[in-house]
Amino acid sequence: MNILLDAMGGDNAPNANIKGAVRAVNKIKAEVTLIGKEEIIRSKIKEFFGKTPEEISPRLKIKNATEQIEMEEQPTVAIKHKKDSSMVVGFRMLKEGEGDVFISAGNSGALLAGATLIVGRIKGIDRPALAGILPAYKSQLLLIDSGSNTNCKPINLLQFAQMSTIYIRNTFGIEKPAIGLLNIGTEETKGNELVRESYKLLKEKSEKLGINFVGNVEGRDAFSGEIDAIVTDGFTGNVFLKTTEGLGKFVKRTLTESLMHNIVSKICTIPCLPAINRFKKTMDYKSYGGALFLGVKKPVVKAHGSSDETLFEFTIKQAEKFVENRAVDQMIEEFEKQNTRDIGITEEN
Repeated sequence: MNILLDAMGGDNAPNANIKGAVRAVNKIKAEVTLIGKEEIIRSKIKEFFGKTPEEISPRLKIKNATEQIEMEEQPTVAIKHKKDSSMVVGFRMLKEGEGDVFISAGNSGALLAGATLIVGRIKGIDRPALAGILPAYKSQLLLIDSGSNTNCKPINLLQFAQMSTIYIRNTFGIEKPAIGLLNIGTEETKGNELVRESYKLLKEKSEKLGINFVGNVEGRDAFSGEIDAIVTDGFTGNVFLKTTEGLGKFVKRTLTESLMHNIVSKICTIPCLPAINRFKKTMDYKSYGGALFLGVKKPVVKAHGSSDETLFEFTIKQAEKFVENRAVDQMIEEFEKQNTRDIGITEEN
């Protein structure tokens, strides 16, 4: 197995990308290929670790790419014109079988464009979507779409529900995952036109598609542990995701400051440290890695744009599991059995 990592993508590139890859390579079985300007990557590895890539591990590789797609660039234009960018080179390697999964923390729009144009969509899927994992009570929550499609149609939300059902069942072993539609209220009549029409479509088609649709879910109930996946458009989903991450940071910081407030609180904290550390780990979004693009023919993972070396390490470990679990292969097999064109869904939806 070969894990392809865009070494030049993200706010902290290439330093965090390289450090994360080095931390991960000796903890997994797969090869890790850093894609980017080889001279820079080699010099950084020497600077950080005092060794060459070959001395660190025979499974740490470098693929030279002379260009880089910046965050502010137009996605489709960048993909089409920057043929030797780290992102496009990674996509080509993935498509041609030179790698098994591609990770990037770079431009989200370009990642979606490249995954769709170069790797290709699974037959019958209108739009691929980012599926991010968040912590929930004694469980985890899949958020889809968490940022790739800001303008959606009801058919997109239906397919997000369908893809998340297949993904959760095959990856987490939950036979009938509970799928909720993110809304401002639980009533069927609540929400904007997209949400109301999506509700109707989900209610009508869920049984035929094997979706356990549980109705509208408010944000405050998303983490109850009773919901396995939340379906929404990419704009709302990204706001939800980043608000959740910000709240997690706030809770951890406030808790730490409260416990360290004075000598009495510090002493009282000692017996509770194991429980506190377990709580902090649960609230740490970094341990959940990146978001898998569901709907493309091979595994593509979007790492957080602000990823540090720890998050890159977790994302690489997570990517290895995606390949081992055949997450995308199973998606293709199962989705094609239930092609939406066979159940009367049209583009108008």
